[in-house]
Amino acid sequence: MADDRKIRVLVAKPGLDGHDRGAKVIARALRDAGMEVIYTGLRQTPEMIVNAALQEDVDVIGLSILSGAHNAIVPRVTELMRDNKMEDVLVLVGGIIPDVDVPRMKQAGVAGIFQPGTAMDDIVRFIRQNVKPREAIS
Repeated sequence: MADDRKIRVLVAKPGLDGHDRGAKVIARALRDAGMEVIYTGLRQTPEMIVNAALQEDVDVIGLSILSGAHNAIVPRVTELMRDNKMEDVLVLVGGIIPDVDVPRMKQAGVAGIFQPGTAMDDIVRFIRQNVKPREAIS
């Protein structure tokens, strides 16, 4: 990013998955890297996630999905993002995403997929390299 504004990341746990330790670890790592993190908590719907992202004016939406519902949730989130003209917001997915589903996630608009064991530094670096700079407000 070209300006000194902190990168704003929304971390969300969509669906019925009740395990959020990984999402909290990621949130902490991103905060430690100097990003501003908004954690939405468990059991978020795609509508709740996109509304929160709009309200918080985020640069990144990070979805943590362990339940196997990614093929339903991710396309709905990206559809809502398109409806709300959020093309400049980076979408990342972490969790249990089988390799066979990766092309479908990419086609839905996911910029990065981070499976268990991904180094936190790799995630931070990916975000910094891929967040689009904001237009200067006149």
